[in-house]
This record gives sequence, C-alpha cells and structure tokens, in this order.
Amino acid sequence: MMRMGVDLGGTKIELVALGEDGSELFRKRIATPREYQGTLNAIVTLVNEAEAAVGCEGTLGIGIPGVISPYTGLVKNANSTWINGHPLDRDLGKILSREVRVANDANCFAVSEAVDGAAAGKGMVFGAILGTGCGAGLALHGRVHGGGNGIGGEWGHNPLPWMRADEFNSTQCFCGNKDCIETFVSGTGFVRDYRAHGGSADTGVDIMALVDAGDKLANEAFDRYLDRLARAFAHVINILDPDAIVLGGGMSNVQAIYSRLPDILPKYVLGRECRTPVVQNLYGCSSGVRGAAWLWEKR
Repeated sequence: MMRMGVDLGGTKIELVALGEDGSELFRKRIATPREYQGTLNAIVTLVNEAEAAVGCEGTLGIGIPGVISPYTGLVKNANSTWINGHPLDRDLGKILSREVRVANDANCFAVSEAVDGAAAGKGMVFGAILGTGCGAGLALHGRVHGGGNGIGGEWGHNPLPWMRADEFNSTQCFCGNKDCIETFVSGTGFVRDYRAHGGSADTGVDIMALVDAGDKLANEAFDRYLDRLARAFAHVINILDPDAIVLGGGMSNVQAIYSRLPDILPKYVLGRECRTPVVQNLYGCSSGVRGAAWLWEKR
C-alpha cells in the first residue's frame, strides 16, 4: 500500500510517498500558487507524478496550516488565506476520485513522530513546534485527535500559565489576544524577550551562542525561556498527561532544553513530580509531510 502525504504551506507544496514500512518512495516540492484553483491543480499534478513514478495508486493525506471545520466542512484559520472557506478535501476528492483526508499540519507532525518517529509506540503524544510561531498537535495511538471543534492542540493561543507581574499584558498576539504562549516560547518570542532586556542579537541561534560564551543577558533570557516553557508544558501535563512531548521547529535544535527542562517541570506539575519525556523530533522538517501520509494509518 502506498500512502501519499502533502504539506501545503504558504510558499511551497511538498509531496512524499511512503511504502507500507514507512520507506520513502517519491518526494517532490514545488512553489505554492497563491490562489485556490491553482493550489488544487498543483496538488493533483504532484499526485499524478508520484503515482506514475511508483507505478500504483495511493491514499492521500494533506497537512494544512488551518483546519477543516466539523460544522461547515470548509477550511478555517489557515494563514494560507486563499484556501479558507473552501471544502479542500471534497474538491480534491472529486478530482482524484478518492477520499482525501486533511488535518492541521501540527497534528500531522504529532502523528508522524508517534507512528515511527521519536515517540514511536507511545499512546498519547503532544507535538510542539517552536519556530517563528508556536503550534502544537495531538496524536492518540498514532491518529490525530482533532476534537469536536477541530482545534485540538491549539496550545499556543492560550495564556501563559502562572504569569509573573511583569508578564501580564506584556505581549500582543496576532490572534487578537494578549500574553499567548506563542509570544513567549516561540523562537520569535525568545528573541523579543532578549531584546526587550537590552540584548541586540537577531536570532535564537545567535542568543544561544552568547549563552555558550557565558553572556549574562543571554543566560538570563534563556533561564526565563526555560521557565516559561516548563509552565506551558506543565499545563498540558496536568490536563492530558501525555506519554511523550516531541519538539519541532528551530528551538527544538537547542540541546540544552532537553538537559535542563526535566529539572524545572516538577516545580509546576501537580504533585511536584514529573518524568514525562521531552524529546527532539526524528524527522525534522519532513515530519509534517510524513504525518500527512500517515493520516491513513497502518492496517
């Protein structure tokens, strides 16, 4: 059985085809046409190319930066705004004469890492993407847990837990609310906080280089970052108690997170004990597209 996954992003569309054992059979990436019909045509072209190259038809899953509303059947909340308000899965299904499954790209990330990635075999997996923004997804026994409203895993747009006095009303999120988790624990939030305290570096990589060099401002910023990340994850652990938390995005490459965060989490988790594994992803930027393919689970 061949499974195809598509990662539909704002600048690129990537398709990967996987064999029954998860081996990669085909991969191609193209620029995203920034209009709806062009996007449909591009995905259909990629599917046809993959099936011609491999020599068989396959299932199709698509990860999008939004969700399909369970009430209207239309895409909502996508920052690729031209797909909002359209029945993406149904339209592609009609063209390709098959069922097409669509899920949020962060949920696809969680599924990928739960099926055959860093959390393979774990029952409940929380996948957190700490990049320019901050997304999260839930996989339950290797399948997306989207929830009744289709927004399961929208962790980044809740308030930072247990805020300090100087944190209240200190950030403005693009979603319209203040003090969202995203504004503190994304890579962008890390840089924002460092600069707000007098630093001048422009990227998380630059700040971490200063941390390694013993810079006082950088180390203080990283201490605040770890404490905020621990608070944000403790909320998840207190509610879901996942079997593993897998990190993606640029900040997932900061190895100090994995050595230091486990010592901070118990300060905030109920009962003051916590051994929840927090691990780096196995598939990197390929995890989302692989997870889209795994929307069609193993038989």
